[in-house]
Amino acid sequence: MSDLALRARTDAGPATTSAAVTPVISGFHPDPTVCRVGDDYYLAHSSFEYFPGAPIFHSRDLVTWTQIGNILTTRDQFRLHTPGPSTGIYGSTLRHHDGRFWFITTNISDFDAGQVIVHSDDPSGPWSEPVFVPEARGIDPDLSWDENGDCYLTWHLLDFVVGGQGIRQARIDLESGALRESPYAVWQGTGMQAAEGPHLHRVGDYWYLILAEGGTERGHCVTVARAEHPTGPFEACPSNPILTHRSTSHPVQSAGHADLVQAPDGEWAIVYLGTRPRGSTPGFHVLGRETFLAGVTWVEGWPVIDEKRFEVPEAVTTFFEDFSGPGFDPRWVVADGEPETAVVREPRGGIRFRSHGSASDLLCTRVLDLDWAAEAVIEDAAELRLRIDEHHWCGVRAHKGRVRAILRVGGAEQLIADEPFDGSTVTLRIEASPPRRPTLPFGSAGPDDITMSVDSASGRTDLARVDGRYFSTEVAAGFTGRMLALGSPDAAGRVLSFHYRSPAQRED
Repeated sequence: MSDLALRARTDAGPATTSAAVTPVISGFHPDPTVCRVGDDYYLAHSSFEYFPGAPIFHSRDLVTWTQIGNILTTRDQFRLHTPGPSTGIYGSTLRHHDGRFWFITTNISDFDAGQVIVHSDDPSGPWSEPVFVPEARGIDPDLSWDENGDCYLTWHLLDFVVGGQGIRQARIDLESGALRESPYAVWQGTGMQAAEGPHLHRVGDYWYLILAEGGTERGHCVTVARAEHPTGPFEACPSNPILTHRSTSHPVQSAGHADLVQAPDGEWAIVYLGTRPRGSTPGFHVLGRETFLAGVTWVEGWPVIDEKRFEVPEAVTTFFEDFSGPGFDPRWVVADGEPETAVVREPRGGIRFRSHGSASDLLCTRVLDLDWAAEAVIEDAAELRLRIDEHHWCGVRAHKGRVRAILRVGGAEQLIADEPFDGSTVTLRIEASPPRRPTLPFGSAGPDDITMSVDSASGRTDLARVDGRYFSTEVAAGFTGRMLALGSPDAAGRVLSFHYRSPAQRED
């Protein structure tokens, strides 16, 4: 066992679970990309329509991660031309080369601009002005450098007419974004659908090209090939796919889209995305695609995945926010908008909302647990929502002395409850808990139940309990996960505080 894995097992204390079933970064954090500098690891993710984009995390042990910011914090870096669910920032690559951090990604909302590159001397930011690569349209770009300092861009060629056209590569000038040669095809995978998410690594005498194949749903896989030169020709691993949970009863599904990292002691690990579906068939995953960790050993020159190498300590996900600081914590994001333009800080405390009626008017944070409770203390008017997108959400809305529970599924919006409340300050609450209905064969339970309630001067009133499947990817579609959202139907309303509690840390 490596020193890194041994520390992960012995230093975390008794409250640990296997990394085979527990994400190291929970909630909607897909498409992980990782690099190491000395004893420090950095991990970034795709973030789709939410701004600021591309959350970045830091760790010293690969199992305990802290968000240190977002990489794309300006609209020059993350331009908004085509809004909507599951647009925006797709798969990315984070690397460190010659003392500088590099990040390259695809912004589907600005697709014709090609790939976008930013760099920084400090991973917590600020990051540079963007450089665009219009000659490389597609998704999932990767950067790697050979011993001569040449940088290779590898990506999945794609457009919205023909569709995916395979993996391409070319040397690139990072300062200008110009390709130094005509793009050429490299290894195209094993023949499964959607060969994408390339990451190119030099390990020993070989260059290893890692791909995601099978689509990002239940057929997701990790495959690998190797070559003596970054351009190939590539030899496919005889044991492909090297990681997949397809056609199994494993509690983590959709495993794939992986990236490698080497520890200071020489051992290797891999990060990958996965989902945790629950409920009756076909199963419903609600937190989006999460980040998982596994060990890697090298056998006859090929990576072999050890999913059980690491133990994950219990993450502290509970937090309280009264919006009293000078800026927003990096957890707060807005779909198709910006926190600073959606929200006004009140001198007397709390926040107000400039407008209402669209996704860009909601201040959002990711749901991080399968069982949780969230509450917002509000004055006069405000709303607390659980959302996947604008067409799949439920919420508790207080306005003009009445509180309403609302459900939106597709094109149908339903008022479930409408009650008066006492006083001007009330607490809006949404909670997730195990479903009351049984699963198959004698029931048809969803992944959980969502309860909406309000606390006012006269006590607590439970307004509604709805099936959580309506806020799952299997129903809503897309690439994101559940978010908790604050907003207001009235610009005069105020949110005084927000509290999120995980099951082990919330109060009864």
